[in-house]
Formats: sequence, C-alpha cells, structure tokens
Amino acid sequence: MIKEIQIRITIDEQRQENILLHKVSKNLKIEKNTISGIKVLRKSIDARKKDIVFNYKIAVYINEDIPNSTIYEFNYQDVSTAKKIHIIGFGPAGMFAALRCIELGYKPIVLERGKKVRERRRDLKAINQDHFVNEDSNYCFGEGGAGTYSDGKLYTRSLKRGDVRRVFENFVFHGASEQILIDAHPHIGTNKLPKIVENIRGTILKYGGEIHFESRVVDFIIKDNKLQTLQLQNNIEMDVEAVILATGHSARDIYYLLHQKNIALEAKSFAMGVRIEHPQHIIDTIQYHCSSKRDDVLPAAAYSLVHQVKDRGVYSFCMCPGGFIVPAATANGEVVVNGMSPSKRNNLYANSGIVVEINVEQDLPKYNQFGVLKGLEYQKDLEKLAFTSGGRSQSAPAQRLTDFVEGRLSNNLNPCSYQPGLKSASLHSLLPKIIGSRLRTGFKIFGQKMRGYYTNEANVVGVESRTSSPVKIPRKNNLEHTVIQGLFPCGEGGGYAGGIVSAAMDGERCAEAAIKIIK
Repeated sequence: MIKEIQIRITIDEQRQENILLHKVSKNLKIEKNTISGIKVLRKSIDARKKDIVFNYKIAVYINEDIPNSTIYEFNYQDVSTAKKIHIIGFGPAGMFAALRCIELGYKPIVLERGKKVRERRRDLKAINQDHFVNEDSNYCFGEGGAGTYSDGKLYTRSLKRGDVRRVFENFVFHGASEQILIDAHPHIGTNKLPKIVENIRGTILKYGGEIHFESRVVDFIIKDNKLQTLQLQNNIEMDVEAVILATGHSARDIYYLLHQKNIALEAKSFAMGVRIEHPQHIIDTIQYHCSSKRDDVLPAAAYSLVHQVKDRGVYSFCMCPGGFIVPAATANGEVVVNGMSPSKRNNLYANSGIVVEINVEQDLPKYNQFGVLKGLEYQKDLEKLAFTSGGRSQSAPAQRLTDFVEGRLSNNLNPCSYQPGLKSASLHSLLPKIIGSRLRTGFKIFGQKMRGYYTNEANVVGVESRTSSPVKIPRKNNLEHTVIQGLFPCGEGGGYAGGIVSAAMDGERCAEAAIKIIK
C-alpha cells in the first residue's frame, strides 16, 4: 500500500535522526515497523514567518518495496551509420537535442565554436586575471554553454513547453544528484556541472554521434530557400538536410550573418540592468528573521523581487546565494557581468541581477535605424560604456547601493567577489534614464519589502545585459524557420527559452521536429 502525505518539520526537529519516519508514523497512527520505507517527493522551506518550517511531500510504502526514484528510461542506441542531423552549439539546447536524436535513431553531428569544458578553464582564468576575452571560449561559449560556468539553476516556469521531470532525470542519469528531483528550487552548482557535461558528451560519442569543437559556423549556403551546406571557420563544408541552430543568446555573429543573408529575424523585448551584491549574512538575517548567523540546517538564503516602475517591470534575475559575480563578456572592449553559485552555496556574498524590462518597439527610438537588430546594438553600446567607465579592462564600474540611488560617486567600494576587480563610477548617470531611474526607484521599494536590503554594504555592479536574446528567429508551428527549409531555430538564441531547463526541453522538441523532414 502507498500513501502520500504532507509533513511539516521545525528547525529543531530537522536536526533529529529519523525524524521523518517518526513523523510519518505519528501522522498515519501506525507502528514504525509496519512501514517498508519512505521516499521524499518534494522539499521546500517556508520562511515567511519567524518560525521557519521545512515542508515535505512524502510517499509512504507499507508492506511494499520502495521503487526506483526515476520514472524514465533513456534507451540510447547505436546511430553511427544512421541518418544525420546537424546541431550548431553545445549548450543545454544542443546537448539535449543530440541526446534526443540518439534516442530516436538519428546521428547528431554537433558543431561547437568553443572548447571542451575543462579546456575552457584556461580562458576563464585569462578573463579574470589578464582581462583578455577569447571570443570563442569564455563564460558563454564552449562545451555546456553559458550555464556550465554560471551556476546550473534548474528552476523554470516553462512547465507547458515540455517534460521538466524528464530533463531532470536525464541530468541524474548523467551524474547529477537525485536531490534535484526533490528540491523546490533545484540547483546543480557550477563546480559539479562540468563533470555532468563531460558525461553527456561521453554518451553522445559512445552511441555514434559526433562532436566537433573549435568549429565555428561562418556561413550558410542556401538555394531556393533550402539550407544545403554549412561552412566552418577552417574552410570545411558540410552538406546538411536538417540543422538545429542552438547557438545561445550571445552568438551575435549568427544574427549578423542571418541578417546579411536577408533571412527573417525579429526584434525582441528583453531586460537589462545591474548586478547587486550583499554580504550573504545580510540576506540571511532578512529572510530568516534572525539577528546573527543563520542556523546551520538552513541553506544560504535567496530572494525574488519584482515591482512595476513607470509601466516597466523591475525584477531580480538569476539570484545567486553564496555565489560569485563573473565576467560574461564575449568580446574584448565590453564588460558584462553575470552570477554563479557552487553547489554548497557557501561563499560570503549573495548576488542577483536587478533588471528593467526593455520594450524594443517603444523604448529605443534612437536605434530604429538598425531595424530588427536595434536591441542588440543597444545592448552592445551599454556594454562598451561599461568597459570604458570600468577603466578599459574587465574591471567593472560599480557604486555602493545607497550612492547609486542617491546619485553620488562612491569614494570607496565594499569588498566584492568579482575577480577582475571594481572601479568606482557614476553608474546612476552612465545608465540610460529608462534603466537607471527605474532601478533607483526599484531599489527603494525593494528596501521597503526587505528591511535591511537597502544598505551601503551592498555594491551595484554594471552591466547585467545578457538576460535573454534581443533578437528572435521566427519559426513555424513545426519549429522550422518561417522561410528557410531545414533550419530549426532553438533555445535561448532563437528566442524560445530562458534558462537551462527550458532550453533543454526546446532542444528535445527541435530534434523531434527535425527528424520529420529527413528523407
């Protein structure tokens, strides 16, 4: 017999051994020895009140064996001689597209502009220490994509776009902790993702797929609106039937190439702003209603904030408790910041993007000359401005939070996790008014929602500009491009995802769509 029940446990109870079994026994009014076992289905923390509670959804097995935690089986098969599907990009969308191709009996040929995940580390070190950006290997480009070295959050609201559970279980299949199947806000951690990415690569190669690194696509050969050939940077050409374009939201060269070839694109609204970083203990004391160090059974506290300011949303994005701010530029001459957390979330700082919605049709009249690429050009200009005001290096312009809101230059800055370093700058006046004024108002309101959030112990760091693509590559109901046959825009780069899980689900869907046109 199986029963599902909800259990609430206090912090003190959380420390007790076998507390779940004891609570289940008491709840069901049965002896412990009659319970074959219990399985946690869901775990969350309710910290809205001073008495913090752990909520558990539990399956109880009475006189019955506990089944395996996973629901899905991944039946990969040898596709070494099967029909080919080409995939450009090896981030979450590309990885899961390749895995799905193999399940369905097709051979994925993956073309990735960057390096293998471990080899990327030398280039990340060069950004942090030497302020040099390898334009093909950085925090955004390379095996595993942007998510690999910028956190690995798996939380998504895109529940109708695919099977979230299936994606989670595939991560577990490739080495992720089963805890991601349970946590309300699952997170792998940037220290553990590289091994999982390597395992995914291993599966693809084991079953006959191909992955070509340092193989940037530089041209599409199209005839009669049909994509026929891909040309790579090393003058290699590949004839193709179906191509899944999963290049991510920062592959600007792809947007320029498509635009140059008069392939349909659309301008897309997006968001830009800054990173804010607090000492983690400040966020802990606010969220956990404590006056000093948080209880050791509690994880580093996170937050989520949103408010409408002058008809535009101002909101937190990619909040990283116990994390780091990292340089996410993809070219020299620009500064971009992002955030990440290790699996233990045990760093001294908490950072989050705080961004403002940009309505690409209403907010950028001075950029109309760029047509569908106006959002991209606006993005680039702010990143160049951050580079200049940061000292023409990967040092980032920054202010204390209170100085930013009150409009004065910071004489000094707080310690920060951002390795390339900070430079005091007047971000309040450097940012365009449509962003800066809304951020200043938003921070005041957030300080009212979270008492203690508005403090001079926090740094505001610029710019957070790569929240999503400012360009959309349109596609039909069958996921094929509206004009070019054989081209399947996919994931964040196509404008159809916003994070690891939604990109992975879109990769699977595009693989299923692409095989339908293979002869």
